[in-house]
Amino acid sequence: MIKAGIVGGTGYTGVELLRLLAMHPAVKLAVITSRGEKGVEVGELFPNLRGRVELAFVEPDDKVLKGCDVVFFATPNGTAMNSAPALLAAGVRVIDLAADFRLRRTEDWEHWYGMPHACPDLLAEAVYGLPEVNRESIRNARLIANPGCYPTAVQLGFLPLLEAGVIDPQSLIADAKSGVSGAGRKAEVGILLGEAGDNFRAYNVPAHRHWPEIRQGLLAVTGGPVDLVFVPHLTPMIRGIHATLYATLTDPDADVQALFERRYAAEPFVDVLPPQSHPETRSVRGANQCRLAVHRPRNGKTVVVLSVIDNLVKGAAGQAVQNMNLMFGLPETTGLEGIALLP
Repeated sequence: MIKAGIVGGTGYTGVELLRLLAMHPAVKLAVITSRGEKGVEVGELFPNLRGRVELAFVEPDDKVLKGCDVVFFATPNGTAMNSAPALLAAGVRVIDLAADFRLRRTEDWEHWYGMPHACPDLLAEAVYGLPEVNRESIRNARLIANPGCYPTAVQLGFLPLLEAGVIDPQSLIADAKSGVSGAGRKAEVGILLGEAGDNFRAYNVPAHRHWPEIRQGLLAVTGGPVDLVFVPHLTPMIRGIHATLYATLTDPDADVQALFERRYAAEPFVDVLPPQSHPETRSVRGANQCRLAVHRPRNGKTVVVLSVIDNLVKGAAGQAVQNMNLMFGLPETTGLEGIALLP
């Protein structure tokens, strides 16, 4: 059994990790930390886990965490980088669900996150945990930078087109909408029901922190300039991301449907829908799935990709478990074959 620890188990990604790992046939939950909820039984704070997780939250302690095989960090940005070096030195594998190891360059981290990096030497080693791109590197990794939710939906939508070289990489637009759980489990006026309910708005249009992460991933494919406009929106729902992606075709004869079907034919967690489909966020609620549809309106020069994920599963905790499975030589789908919830 894989002994797993979770640092920061009281947020939305933390409880989603608990839900998935509690059902995982090859995992034993060993420790769950929270300074604020120290001593509280998991089932008391999260009643859905009552009878499934027989642990209480404890203070973060590297000595205890070093007894784990893998430690997940479901913490705010800037936390994992302070503990990762000691855990890695002890032979523990680390999966960070925050942004500490996603950006390759120290100066990019400091610019976008406003703090010095505690272990910049590890940025080159960290593997970006998008299995559909980096599967083989993930298998041998000690340290995984779990992708952000928006970057997962956007990159999976653009990748087949960029890899085939059939679109202009300097004409990319990502118009994305997220449920309020993407903002985290915190008290903040903008995500109160009375503020976010019955409302729809864009935010952080000039400079969202996921923009450099998305662009970095797309640059790795093109090897040349990428011009990306990324516009995130907050929607009055709890879970889900819907990304509508636009690009200009450079190959008028490209069969974009066939490109997507070929690219993801062997991917267990990417579902390419039939022509003229429109995926819905509810079709992936609670599932580690990305559903895609590709359109070419009026057979013109613009290609439109629709990409939906559950931001807490394929966009966070589910993808982290997918990465863990690869790291420990398990079938990639282990513990992740649950069907989305409807209605």
